[in-house]
Formats: sequence, C-alpha cells, structure tokens
Amino acid sequence: MERLRVAVSHRPPLLLPAPSHLHRRQLHLPAPLASRPLSSRHRLLSPAPRRHAGHLLASQTPSPESGPEPDAAASAAPDGAKLVPLVVSLAAGLAVRFLAPRPAEVTLQAWQLLSIFLSTIAGLVLGPLPVGAWAFLGLTTAVATRTLPFETAFSAFTNEVIWLIVISFFFARGFVKTGLGDRIATYFIKWLGGSTLGLSYGLTVSEACIAPAMPSTTARAGGVFLPIIQSLSLSAGSEPNDPSSRKLGSYLVMTQFQAACNSSALFLTAAAQNLLCLKLAEELGIIVANPWVSWFQAASLPAIVSLLATPYLLYKIFPPEIKDTPEAPALAAEKLKLMGPVTKNEWVMIGTMILAVSLWIFGDAIGVSSVVAAMLGLSILLLLGVLDWDDCLSEKSAWDTLSWFAVLVAMAGQLTDLGIVSWMSTSVAKLLESFSLSWPAAFVVLEASYFLIHYLFASQTGHVGALYSAFLAMHLAAGVPGVLSALALAFNTNLFGALTHYSSGQAAVYFGAGYLELPDIFRLGFVTALINALIWGVVGTFWWKFLGLY
Repeated sequence: MERLRVAVSHRPPLLLPAPSHLHRRQLHLPAPLASRPLSSRHRLLSPAPRRHAGHLLASQTPSPESGPEPDAAASAAPDGAKLVPLVVSLAAGLAVRFLAPRPAEVTLQAWQLLSIFLSTIAGLVLGPLPVGAWAFLGLTTAVATRTLPFETAFSAFTNEVIWLIVISFFFARGFVKTGLGDRIATYFIKWLGGSTLGLSYGLTVSEACIAPAMPSTTARAGGVFLPIIQSLSLSAGSEPNDPSSRKLGSYLVMTQFQAACNSSALFLTAAAQNLLCLKLAEELGIIVANPWVSWFQAASLPAIVSLLATPYLLYKIFPPEIKDTPEAPALAAEKLKLMGPVTKNEWVMIGTMILAVSLWIFGDAIGVSSVVAAMLGLSILLLLGVLDWDDCLSEKSAWDTLSWFAVLVAMAGQLTDLGIVSWMSTSVAKLLESFSLSWPAAFVVLEASYFLIHYLFASQTGHVGALYSAFLAMHLAAGVPGVLSALALAFNTNLFGALTHYSSGQAAVYFGAGYLELPDIFRLGFVTALINALIWGVVGTFWWKFLGLY
C-alpha cells in the first residue's frame, strides 16, 4: 500500500518506536539516536516499562489543542493540483478522445470511458493530486459526462474483495498494537540469531510466518521488523547514514527488504494487491477455485526456494562486516523475559487470526466467503477490546484504498463490458501472430515487460490497477492458459516491490531508515530481481506443470 500514510504504534519492548507516519517517499523518523544519552548497550535493547498499547497509539496522535507537528506542517501538500502533472494527465485522455481515431468496432461511450480511464491512470502515476482525490475527479467526470450512470460508477464500493482489503489493514494494526508481531520475531532471533546469517534467516522466516495474517507489507516493515533491525544494528555499533552502517544494518535491511517480496507472494492474504489481482482476473472470466489454497500451492515451492536463497546470496554479494552476533540470542531472551507472558489481547489476536486463516482456507466448503471470515475476525477484535473503532477510523490508508481502488475496479469492469478489453486483446493477438511467437515465448515477453515497467510506478496497487487487466488480456490473446496467466502476473506484482526505493510501501520504510545507499538499492534490486526471475522461472515452470496449470 504505497502512496499512503500508515499510522503504526508499537509495544514498549522496542526502544525505537515505529514511525508514526509512513509516506510513499518520505519517512518521518525519531530524532537521531546518536543524540540520545545511552548508558550501555543493554539500555539500548532493553524494553521500557510496560504500558498499555492503546496509550501508545493515542500518544502518537497530536491533540486538537497542541496544534500540528512541525514536520507535518512542513510537509503539507501545496494548495490545489500540481500544474504540470495535471496538464499532462488531462492531455493523455483528451488526446485519445479527440485526436486518436476510434476503431469502428468500439462505441463512442466505450472510447470516452477509455479516455477518462487513461487520464485517471496518468494522474495516479504523475500525482497532480493525492490518489483518492484524483480518482474521485475521474469518477465525477465519468458521471458528469454521462459516460456512466451514477449507480454503475459507484457499483464497486460494494465489492467484497475491496472490503476484504480494508479489513486486512485493521488486522495489521491489531498485530502492531498488541505487539504480537514483535514477540514472534524476537523468538526467531532467540532461536537463530547466533550469527549474522542466522539472524537474517530468523527475521526472514518470522516475516513469512506472520505474513498470511498481517496483510500489509508496509505495516510489517514499519511496525515490526525495522525497529528490531535498528536495535540490533545500533547495539553492534552500526549507525545509519554512517560508514559503520555496513557492519550489520545495511545487510539486515537489504535482506529483509528483498525477502519480503517472496513472503508477500507466498500467501494470498499476505498483501492487499494479491486480492486485487484475483478480483480483476475474475472480471475477465478467470476464476481461481478455492483461491487461498490454489494460490499457496502454486507459489509455495518457488517462493520458499527464493526465501531460503535470498539471505545467503546477499551475504555473498553484499556481505556484512560483522559475521557473528553471539549476543543477539541472549538479548532476545532478556527482552522476551521483560515483555512478560503473552497478554490477553495477544491470545485474542492469535485465536482470531487462526480462525480467519482457517476460514480463508476451508470457507468455500462450508459456504463462508473470505470477506465474511474477515468481518467475523474484526468483530471479535472489536468486541474483546483488542481494537476500538477509533483504531479503524484512524487507518486512513484503508479508507483511501477503498475510495480510489473502487473507482478503478468500476471503470475496468465497464471497459470489459463495453468491449474495450476484447478489442485490445484481439489487436495484441494479431501483433503477436505477426511475430510468430508461441505462447511460452509470448508469456516470457509479457511477464518481463510487466515487471520492468514498474520502474515507472511508485505503487504496486497502482500498477495493478493500471496494467494488470490489460496484460492479462494480452496473455489470454497469446494463448497462455488463463489461471497460469492470472497467478503469474500476481506473483510478479509482489516480486517487483524491491526494485527501487520508491517501488512499494516497504521500500520507502526501509530506505528511510538510513542504512541503504541509492546505488546499492538500484544495483541489488536489479540483481535480486534477476535471481528471483531465474528461480521462479525454472522452479515455477516445473512446479506449475506438476500442478497442471498448463
């Protein structure tokens, strides 16, 4: 969930609290740690006295009397739209509507909707206004010009998948608020943290375990793993924005950043964009039966191989200066001791997520849809006080996603109904036929193109909304099997989240920590992408054949 501000709070056991606001390219961090008086290494990693997590959440929100925070005021967006992005975004749609010749088989209504959709997508990329505001302008244009009736334009706001995504943000907040994610990660550090490589594997495996029940990569990064990595790095004398960052911090941050993409690809509910992909595939007639299980089966082998390979490969090509971390398990054990026994809210969170994941897996057999399972889980968290309604209201990223993605889903659905997608797929099919490409060759070309285009995007969900349907239609036109096409593009959407420092929400979080240099991110992002492509291409080819996807 990029382009959004995720409010996260954290348990006291972390000396370094999660940032109160995470933005796509801007990360407001606490004051430099070097300026804080620290009596010893143990003081750095020892938990603070326990307080209620709700107080921590409240303390991060400025009171009405206190006025805006200086950082917030300084970073406030300028009034109105940015002129150049506005002109370019509008010009893209107007050029299609009035200058490009309309094919005979496409109606005027469909062509006009296509022009509005293209202007909307251009605005999501260029950012003349915040994402939600620009999407609302696109929706207003579609209704005001009578391109779409009001009921049709707003039809996607009742879409089950979109509401499942909204609720997933609330689950992620529950993990952070209760501190359950921090506890799980600390256990893995205790078990595997005797060396730098083992420490990296402990963090990687713990994220894979948390991912299916915490469907926000940004919240996992900012609310759980970055604070832990910062504490471990500083205890080893590895400072951000300093040559000492290469001692430990740079390696841990880079490994977690790169491995997180495979964790997100492993489970359907590990990232919101996964659910969006399957919804858009459904719009094109590609139905994935028993989606949670089918997704996990298809992703399991290549994702697990990549997860196991990433820490070791980065250990070789981006080695830390410190190879052994003998104090980490002891410090983790001390931290767990000071955290105390598992709290009631943590047990409620564990039970609720076991229930939700079980219903996501087996719900089809008993007639419980995924969104109903999520609604039941959220209801339990609200009834038992793990979350309150203010927690839900303050998740601006959830409501922002509801608003702008519902607009894109509605427009994309109407483009399909009005024949634009079929016209595009037919045109692409003719083009591919002219090159005499077999469907496997076309599959490779289209997947590579979809991946590399992400250098132009600062949002995974924005990329999905703009291009997923079009590329899926191209796959189908080239003769690629439908379910294979839908799943491969969805897996691809997760894997390009670590290409750059702006390619995803977690990218902004990890880059903002100060342990990574831009040249390293671009270089290792591309190298790791090639390694992932090789693993998923080779292992996935044989695995998907075994599963009967082609």
